[in-house]
Amino acid sequence: MPNAPDTPGAAVTPARVVVALCLVAPLVALMWVGSYARTDPVLVGVPFFYWYQLLWVVLSTALTMVAHRLWQRDRRTRTAAAAPPAVSDPPAPPAPPAATAGPEHGGADR
Repeated sequence: MPNAPDTPGAAVTPARVVVALCLVAPLVALMWVGSYARTDPVLVGVPFFYWYQLLWVVLSTALTMVAHRLWQRDRRTRTAAAAPPAVSDPPAPPAPPAATAGPEHGGADR
């Protein structure tokens, strides 16, 4: 099998690992029903089964927001690194010498 082309978007970075963990954690927590399929402890009269799932609604929102921000930052960093260096403007020509107030310029020495 030939090697994949070396593209800047294919690298695994720590930011991308954190993004993946943020997105997978709620999925694993809610798909593992045996871990929360019970009624105790009760919180404000609500069985554990229900408040645990509602807690994950809030946690999932927060984790998705963190993942989105990290993904944007990682994408901006990669775009900036992959962009060709900016061409700088050529240096400005030197300024002409300052005029003096001598006789050739209509100064007071006439």
